[in-house]
Amino acid sequence: MMASPGDEELDQDTMAADPETRADGDDGGSNQGGADDQDELASEWESMVGDEEDGSADEEGGEGSEATRVLNQDEIDSLLGADDANEDSNEKAGIQAILNSALVSYERLPMLEVVFDSLVRKMSTSLRNFTSDNVEVSLDNITSLRFGDYLNSIPLPAMLGVFKAEEWDNFGLLTVDSSLIYSTVDVLLGGRRGTAAMRMDGRPYTTIERNLVERMVQVVLADLSAAFDPLSPVTFRFERLETNPRFATISRPSNAAIVAKLRIDMEDRGGRLELLIPYATLEPVRELLLQMFMGEKFGRDSIWESHLAAELWKTDIDLTAVLDHQIMSLGNVFDLKVGSQIPLTATPNSPIEVRCGDIPMFSGKMGRKGDSIAVRINEKISNDRKTGL
Repeated sequence: MMASPGDEELDQDTMAADPETRADGDDGGSNQGGADDQDELASEWESMVGDEEDGSADEEGGEGSEATRVLNQDEIDSLLGADDANEDSNEKAGIQAILNSALVSYERLPMLEVVFDSLVRKMSTSLRNFTSDNVEVSLDNITSLRFGDYLNSIPLPAMLGVFKAEEWDNFGLLTVDSSLIYSTVDVLLGGRRGTAAMRMDGRPYTTIERNLVERMVQVVLADLSAAFDPLSPVTFRFERLETNPRFATISRPSNAAIVAKLRIDMEDRGGRLELLIPYATLEPVRELLLQMFMGEKFGRDSIWESHLAAELWKTDIDLTAVLDHQIMSLGNVFDLKVGSQIPLTATPNSPIEVRCGDIPMFSGKMGRKGDSIAVRINEKISNDRKTGL
């Protein structure tokens, strides 16, 4: 619609007459529109920033959430090495594996298995004769652990036999659990077969029980000595019998030891017997225990040794016959010239010393054989005379 000239003039006059109203109206409209635009830009910017943060979080794969995640109880047990699965498999994990990393595995001593297998065979025979019953002995396992951990793991009540290896000048430990104690007492005192051994906890062991167990421990120690005989003769002497593990301390708690767990079955009765030998006790025979099989020479070859000895006997060496020796000053030695003479004090009957290098070997007399000058050997110079020279 086109405005008439009269209307335009009227509007111009109205605006000129009320300038404040015109300014207020313009400012309010422009301010409101600018504020709306700014709000829209701010909201759009926030949405863009939020999208970028979400995208970066997705690309990082939730690293921030993973860093702040709290471990559950299973993960804590695995970290501390207290997992039940590891206990069943005899494998340490986590911090427990780090603490036990200094332990020497018994697998590095292959001959120990041979010794303990021989012990099992000998014990089966000797305990049958000792109890007059059918006894079966089996080796459960061989493990390496610290001495303090073993003392804390002994199930009480039990008897601990302390013994000494005479030739190695160190000690070992033999643990008999309560089931084997009562089974042995029941068998030796004529208990009826087919009934389980009666177990009476809460009371100290009697003198009869201690004496019978001590006799059994001495039988086991005799078999252990016989098992080590092919490797290295040793005598295991029984020292004392203890019922409190604290009184059976034979090594520092942190020292490593070998533990062999044996199972002894007497028909429907039996129990466990554990043999602990510290690594310090086995140190004198450690090189022998490193053998892969009995009689190994650790790199020595007997055939090569015999060949080398045979060739040495065929070696040519130079012998020197010393007629006489003179002691002269350094000045007289420097005064010697071509044609100078050194008088010898040797006579035809003077002894001649035959040397190999600087070592005197024989003494004899000078003579002649055909056209050659010869020395007839009369005696061999002893080692004392060699040392004196």
